[in-house]
Amino acid sequence: MEHPQKSATSKLWFLKHIRLFDGMSPSEMQEMERITRMQEVKKRQPLYLPGDPSNNVYLLKQGRVKLANTGASGKEVTFEILEPGEIFGELEVLEGLPRETAAEALDDAMICVIRREDFDRYLEMHPSITVKLTKLIGLRLRRIQSRVEDLVFRDVPARLAHLLVELIKSGGVQEPRGIRLKAKLTHQEMANLIGCSRETVSHTLGQFRDEGLIHIDGRTIIILKMDALSRLVS
Repeated sequence: MEHPQKSATSKLWFLKHIRLFDGMSPSEMQEMERITRMQEVKKRQPLYLPGDPSNNVYLLKQGRVKLANTGASGKEVTFEILEPGEIFGELEVLEGLPRETAAEALDDAMICVIRREDFDRYLEMHPSITVKLTKLIGLRLRRIQSRVEDLVFRDVPARLAHLLVELIKSGGVQEPRGIRLKAKLTHQEMANLIGCSRETVSHTLGQFRDEGLIHIDGRTIIILKMDALSRLVS
């Protein structure tokens, strides 16, 4: 079992790296630490399902979490794949509504959990956090809206190119030969994000590789020609 003092220190270090909490004072950070608890989540374990009560807000410390829903046809639509440092589950908590999506761990994950009552009270006491949270929610909703527009107006190569460009913005590492994506999505995860089959994603990535736009090494993708990829989107 982890020592309580070590656990608290680890939690504080993590909370300081959440974008939402940038600029918080030490006392404000200590207060946030007191209302959170750490929870381990196993791969493929759901955190909540559509219709569940919205009792908690979550901060992702380690691993990845998928926000998705299943349509009437039984086909899954993925809205977001979250990386460490992101907050989720906050929108329904703020609106007082049941969950509209499912959240599932894609890897063994570690999360910080905040009870709804504690989160509401904290926001009342710290209006600056409320402003930042509103901006983050707006950014996430714009990303989802952009993905819906992709499904309506763009073909699969353009949708996949757009996804790769988004992944560069959220986590790309410049290397001598190009930009390496930090996110390592499976072809099925990409397919769920852009609304097509895994086979279509594999075929389209192969086309991008053959055209010299990307280099593929297992699940690692390096963007070789960013301008050409961006032109596919536009």
